[in-house]
Amino acid sequence: MANVTYENVYKRFDEVVAVNNLNLEVKDKEFLVLVGPSGCGKSTALRLLAGLEEISEGTLKISDRVVNDVAPKDRDIAMVFQSYALYPHMSVYDNMAFGLKLRKYPKDQIEERVQKAADILGITTLLDRKPRQLSGGQRQRVALGRAIVREPQVFLLDEPLSNLDAKLRVQTRAEITKLHQKLETTFIYVTHDQVEAMTMASRIAVMNYGVLMQVDSPQNLYDSPNNLFVAGFIGSPAMNFFNADIAQEGDDIVLKTNSFSVKVPENRRGALKPYVGKSVVFGLRPEDIHDPNFAPPRIVSQIVEAEVDLTELMGNEIFLFLKSGDNEFVARVDPRTSYKMGDKVKMAFNMDNMHVFDKETEQVIK
Repeated sequence: MANVTYENVYKRFDEVVAVNNLNLEVKDKEFLVLVGPSGCGKSTALRLLAGLEEISEGTLKISDRVVNDVAPKDRDIAMVFQSYALYPHMSVYDNMAFGLKLRKYPKDQIEERVQKAADILGITTLLDRKPRQLSGGQRQRVALGRAIVREPQVFLLDEPLSNLDAKLRVQTRAEITKLHQKLETTFIYVTHDQVEAMTMASRIAVMNYGVLMQVDSPQNLYDSPNNLFVAGFIGSPAMNFFNADIAQEGDDIVLKTNSFSVKVPENRRGALKPYVGKSVVFGLRPEDIHDPNFAPPRIVSQIVEAEVDLTELMGNEIFLFLKSGDNEFVARVDPRTSYKMGDKVKMAFNMDNMHVFDKETEQVIK
């Protein structure tokens, strides 16, 4: 078993609380991604697990063994950093074998492990080269290989794709996901890129200001964010937010912004009745705002009038940047849509997929 448990973990740097009461269990063989903006505490949480920072308070366990006071080399983990940190004067083979040589592994066992890792990563033909003869993607594979040969209980990856160009990032992302499936080992991966998190993770832990905001599968995070921060962070383009007042008009519950009003679906009225007369934040993802001519059938939609401020043709879809009074929002629409800049248009809001948040607590209203 290679589960990892954070129990009431704090990390303080003088007055700054970098990790604030973190409680998180990473399951055996799971691919967990820690995600959040710069300074949210995700890398610090990883470094605490690696033993590169001391815990201020709380308990850290690897496979039910408390590791608070265990030296990094004895934690049975391997870490891959944003920087490749390869020895320039050594061959790829020697870079991968170096850690095993330090631990005085037998020569034949080192050979076997390096060859096996090189085969998994497709770098067998590069073993005699020096790092300067490799591309960025190849260097990152060597850094991964150096971790694989250790055969650790847990792999820690701290933004390992940040130095790669966009195309190589997508390719290496897929390779790391396949690597996890082959090795069947626990992976904990840190990134600020929510697309990486969504495409790679078994579960995602979203952090902000040192606090764990929500942990769930990528799809559940996307469909059911618990709070305003998670809703705005997960998804690209980001969710649209509108300040709104909740009013009752006959049997209807209505969300009223300063430029448009939309009726709440019948099945959502009950949750919002206690908020009648109060201000909330109404959220809707860009893909839930449609050109009425191409709206999906059987959705509960409300029509909102707006003006097209900008269009971005993406080939398989169009991004419309729209204005309705003071409200600016983005729609992700069918490529057959013919709207142009300056057009006064009508947009269909799919209210089945609306999100409403308490303005004071920023928690979702269910």
